[in-house]
Amino acid sequence: MEVLETIKSRRSMRRYKTTPVDDKTVELVLEAARWAPSWGNSQCWRFVVVRDTAIKDELVTVVSPRNAAYEGIRQAPVVIVACAELGKSGCYRGEPVTDKGDWYMFDVALAMQNLVLAAHSLGLGTVVVGAFDAKKAAAILGVPQGFCVVAITPLGYPDQEPRLVSRKELADIVFYDKYGT
Repeated sequence: MEVLETIKSRRSMRRYKTTPVDDKTVELVLEAARWAPSWGNSQCWRFVVVRDTAIKDELVTVVSPRNAAYEGIRQAPVVIVACAELGKSGCYRGEPVTDKGDWYMFDVALAMQNLVLAAHSLGLGTVVVGAFDAKKAAAILGVPQGFCVVAITPLGYPDQEPRLVSRKELADIVFYDKYGT
């Protein structure tokens, strides 16, 4: 699939088939994440690949049952949890060097974007979940001190038709030379 077509056609999937996703395919989407750009090439991201049903059942408890991705986490054969090393990205000697603080959210988002686009290009579905109890997820997964859980995505073959979504026009979001012009 061509890159722009992949970007334009990717949708968040919340229902999955139970069809297994082989290790090589999971490795391909993780390889795409690995090649994301990061602040000073810090590569602060870490990924936990969860296939174990008991761990997935425990992990789903960190998400509200009202969250549309709740069942997807239970159904998908794989769940990928993105973590970040704190105090590394956007920092010098452990201290943030911009007014935006620790840059880990940006870097993990770039890696997740690569991951979800690669997954889509391989016929897999994902949905980036951000509304969850990150501290509880970290405890379930044994994430060590100095790292945090940032995002969760189910990974599997979609069991739903993609929903068409509208996008704002460029004229509504792009300005030239100064904001508002």
